[in-house]
Amino acid sequence: MASTLISRTFLAATHRLITPSLLPQKTLNLSSFLTRTGFYCQLGFSSTAYKSARGMMGYSGIGARAGYSTSSVAANEPVVSVDWLHSNLREPDLKVLDASWYMPDEQRNPIQEYQVAHIPGALFFDLDGISDRSTSLPHMLPSEEAFAAGCSALGIENKDGVVVYDAKGVFSAARVWWMFRVFGHNKVWVLDGGLPRWRASGYDVESSASGDAILKASAASEAIEKIYQGHSVSPITFQTKFQPHLVWTLDQVKNNMEDQTYQHVDARSKARFDGTAPEPRKGIRSGHIPGSKCVPYPQLFDSASQTMLPAEDLKKRFEQEDISLDKPIMASCGTGVTACILAMGLHRVGKTDVPVYDGSWIEWATQPDLPMEGEESSS
Repeated sequence: MASTLISRTFLAATHRLITPSLLPQKTLNLSSFLTRTGFYCQLGFSSTAYKSARGMMGYSGIGARAGYSTSSVAANEPVVSVDWLHSNLREPDLKVLDASWYMPDEQRNPIQEYQVAHIPGALFFDLDGISDRSTSLPHMLPSEEAFAAGCSALGIENKDGVVVYDAKGVFSAARVWWMFRVFGHNKVWVLDGGLPRWRASGYDVESSASGDAILKASAASEAIEKIYQGHSVSPITFQTKFQPHLVWTLDQVKNNMEDQTYQHVDARSKARFDGTAPEPRKGIRSGHIPGSKCVPYPQLFDSASQTMLPAEDLKKRFEQEDISLDKPIMASCGTGVTACILAMGLHRVGKTDVPVYDGSWIEWATQPDLPMEGEESSS
């Protein structure tokens, strides 16, 4: 496993920062986590880079190739390779974001994992922190003003290219890719294969985090909170341009269930879709929205490398589920995260306007008067 590459010296150095007693049972927002751990007192902890052993995960290290730039990425390409990122990592107009996030039952804390190992120079993007504070639904899309404030606090500008990754491969990073596109920023890509692919290729990671990176992440979450409390935030360095066609509401899904203008694709597992397996969040029935079809998001990746399948293979995968690429498609999932992976896959095959139902199943299933299909929903 990649974690075995961390040296004894490095583990000893970080032991005082990350201890079992600090591991929360639930994901904390960034501000509360920093307060709880007393991290502000540890901002002097130096950032340590270490070199992973090349080829430990079955891949041979590939040297950096010169001549890359953000303009060299095709407009309809949602991902960049680890080799591309390694070649461009020090570009001043490129921001790298660690957007790792986990399901509640995984009992993993992305902030702590970011401190242990992240791509050099990467900032932490708090998916739960940069979200709509006016709803009880998890990590819903924030307002334009709030997203602009959060990105500005992170130091992101409209001139920047943005590469997003996560520690699972490609998972929550897709949500952040979609968020930037919803707010009009198209110079955004997901790192294909994520942090596991980066480390398997032998590239450096950093331990801990600079005081600047942690303070920026905390400031972003606090800026969102201020916006929702009715306060102004400045300076604003990131301007948004909302793209309403990329995000759907519950009413739009209800209307589409009747007129079937859009093909509805669900990214959850087949068992959750069929209602034969429980939802990961307590109290939520499993099943699916009538008329929807299931394409579990892991099927969009190569099983060996965990990188996204080529366009032709992706087309076949959707066509196998009787989904026509010549007709409109919208995507949903459990809480609006993995639906964005479907949007990424469809983006790669040329469908760049696939909307995501933001509330997804967690919103639909908690409405008492909405129809559901599946074994558990019918019981």
